[in-house]
Amino acid sequence: MKLSDDIKYLKGVGPKRAEIFAKMDIHTIRDLLYHLPRSYTDFSSPVSIEEATLDEPNILRCRCSGKHSYQYTRRGMQIFQLTFTDGTDDIFVTLFNQGFLYDKIRLGEDYFLIGKVTGTLTERTMSSPEIVEISKADTVRPVYPLTEGMTENILRNCMKTALTCLDTETCEVMPPEIIKKAGLMMTDDALRYIHFPRSQSDVSPARKRLAFDELTTLQLGMLSLKDRNRTLTPYVMKNYSLDEFFGSLPFELTGAQRRAISECVSDMSRNVPMNRLIMGDVGSGKTVVAAACCYLCHLNGTQSCLMAPTEVLADQHVETLSKFLEPLGVKVALLKGSMSPKTKEQVRAGLASGEYSVAVGTHALFQKGTEFKNLSLVITDEQHRFGVNQRDALANKGINPHRLVMSATPIPRTLALMIYGELDISTLNEMPKGRLKIETYAVTGKLRSRAYSFVKNLLNEGRQAYIICPAIDEEEGMQSVLEYAERIRSADFAGYTVGVLHGKMKSAEKERVMSDFKNGDIQVLVSTTVVEVGVDVPNAAVMLIENADRFGLSQLHQLRGRVGRGEYQSYCILMTDNVTETSKKRLKALASTSDGFEISELDLEMRGPGDFFGNRQHGLPDFKIADIAADTDILKLARELAEEIYSSGYLETEQGRGLKANVEKLWENAN
Repeated sequence: MKLSDDIKYLKGVGPKRAEIFAKMDIHTIRDLLYHLPRSYTDFSSPVSIEEATLDEPNILRCRCSGKHSYQYTRRGMQIFQLTFTDGTDDIFVTLFNQGFLYDKIRLGEDYFLIGKVTGTLTERTMSSPEIVEISKADTVRPVYPLTEGMTENILRNCMKTALTCLDTETCEVMPPEIIKKAGLMMTDDALRYIHFPRSQSDVSPARKRLAFDELTTLQLGMLSLKDRNRTLTPYVMKNYSLDEFFGSLPFELTGAQRRAISECVSDMSRNVPMNRLIMGDVGSGKTVVAAACCYLCHLNGTQSCLMAPTEVLADQHVETLSKFLEPLGVKVALLKGSMSPKTKEQVRAGLASGEYSVAVGTHALFQKGTEFKNLSLVITDEQHRFGVNQRDALANKGINPHRLVMSATPIPRTLALMIYGELDISTLNEMPKGRLKIETYAVTGKLRSRAYSFVKNLLNEGRQAYIICPAIDEEEGMQSVLEYAERIRSADFAGYTVGVLHGKMKSAEKERVMSDFKNGDIQVLVSTTVVEVGVDVPNAAVMLIENADRFGLSQLHQLRGRVGRGEYQSYCILMTDNVTETSKKRLKALASTSDGFEISELDLEMRGPGDFFGNRQHGLPDFKIADIAADTDILKLARELAEEIYSSGYLETEQGRGLKANVEKLWENAN
């Protein structure tokens, strides 16, 4: 069989089971091989009955010492009871409606029992554990993500059959010299060991090889994007003086802002398009850098546009850019979906004729019907909120225009160079003068009423507040944002206007709530992390974050940056009931510094199981096994060797066809 064959032709599958596999996005035999385990059951280190942790899953190795007569409940359920021993202690096992398993178990035989141990210190019990014969247990057994109708046994058996295909066909696509230089095992061996390791020590090198493949493919994709953007541009900017722009600003630029503007001007003066990322902390002044670039385009007689992910952000940007540019004679237009057809038509006519030098908007900018006279610069705000194809659609409104993307998510520069491989990077690591530091306090839930009083005092002074909750729905006993808002609305914050914002709301509804908050109609906004990157509300002076230990440090820093946007002293209260040494250390670190880049380094060092980058990892393709934050060493190696592969021309050879196909497939679903 071939790896590209439909999964239904694999022995043991067939059409019906293939439909179940399709729900797991498994359509071919190769897809099945890359359906990787999420964890492993390690039978090499079972615990004794005495050492078993109560109310936690355990693996015990015991001998069946007693089979008791079964009984029926009034509902007709069969209950079977057995006794197992490890030679020192006994454990009592109850099975429900599992007569077949009960009959298979033989007195005097040894078994692994896998499940939660309950009971007391003197009497241990297990209810319906998985019972595995010693002779049939691999030392390490994979545990897979499943769906309804699929079991671990069925999937493992199908996987064993699929792996036999590697005897006649290979999944290896990397050049042999690259594998040797990286000191890695072959991909085929990695797949065999990741699915059926002989011991736990087999898993790490197998995982490293498969992560290397993913990250190298990513880096090759970045290099191909960079190459694609090296086509000549007709918009070679004359280096006009920007002194008039600088002189009109009501504040002094930071050194980092001046440096970033200089780098952009230099890029735009060349005959290949600029492709630059402005990465800066919350409030570091990215928009004024964008404004300077727009002004340079205006002086050169061309147009520029800035695309924002939401209408409220677009409104904010058009207000800021107009303030910077219109006194200098630059006409700025706003284009967004909620405008009336007549207004949209007027704006589009002005863009097509060249009446407007700068356009600010949402997705409406790249939709059919929007045309520019001579679009020379495309700016994307929070680019991870847009897919590759969306950004390309906007750039296609011009002829190889310059590109500038802005991100308010500080990450370590070494990591940024790897992730944004197709972009040149400017870092804004200085805060504008006069910006007040946000006072940050980490407290326990015992001080909640005092924290509420502090917030109310600020509300009484005319300020506004955010309260952030981690989840929308009931989860592990946490109240949803809706219930939380209702509770404080009727109790602690009775008499104040309380609004709610969460990710499951429709876009128009979210924008309305944010607009009401910005306009002062809402005093307290109870929200999930959807406010993480968003609108400036200068009057919002305090943020209370519930269950702060559940967020990454970088995410907490992003949230904190929603306050302190105006003239008022602002505050952030980190509240948690999870007072472990780790959580105390993390929250104390956040309270001690306001440098987003320093925090991002700490986050990498200290982060727990949460994803450093959030769910979408900055709009990058989904990874099956690689973790950009945890696999920095592999990522560095992948970047170095990807450049070697790319420059060698390997992708254009017959041997490189498979790897080239993987690279091209990388952006297929990046909308």
